[in-house]
Amino acid sequence: MSWTDERVELLKKLWSDGLSASQIATELGGITRNAVIGKVHRLGLSGRAKSTTAAVARPRRARSSSPTLRMARVSIRGNTALAHAYEVEADAAPEAIENVIPLGQRRTILELTEGTCRWPIGDPGDSDFFFCGGRPINGLPYCAYHARLAYQPATDRRRDRRSSNT
Repeated sequence: MSWTDERVELLKKLWSDGLSASQIATELGGITRNAVIGKVHRLGLSGRAKSTTAAVARPRRARSSSPTLRMARVSIRGNTALAHAYEVEADAAPEAIENVIPLGQRRTILELTEGTCRWPIGDPGDSDFFFCGGRPINGLPYCAYHARLAYQPATDRRRDRRSSNT
């Protein structure tokens, strides 16, 4: 289907008469609604007449005289079915305490178990790389100190991100 001068003129007339793109496509035949919309856009047509159905305002529903009580919903994002709710003691900020790991507590990857903290210390490519090896919190892979580093509340993370961007 090609846009001949006659079809373009008919399109302009039907558009100005207020017909929808679907109605114009049916009237012209052999083209889609999207083809009509594209041609109208390329021609820069606007200011079309309102259809008779759009000109009539819909009556509004009357409001009831009794006030309705709306309950605020708790805002939860993401899939919370598998989310863990961990409570970690909030003694002091993890950055404020220097965490010294005794030599006897340090573990290699082969020495890690369920009963040891699996927080990596150092660069894995270095010879002095090790894992914390401390006693983990129940259900977590980390000790209390490293759990505070790993599981920060979302509000703190957002606040830290905002302060570093400024």
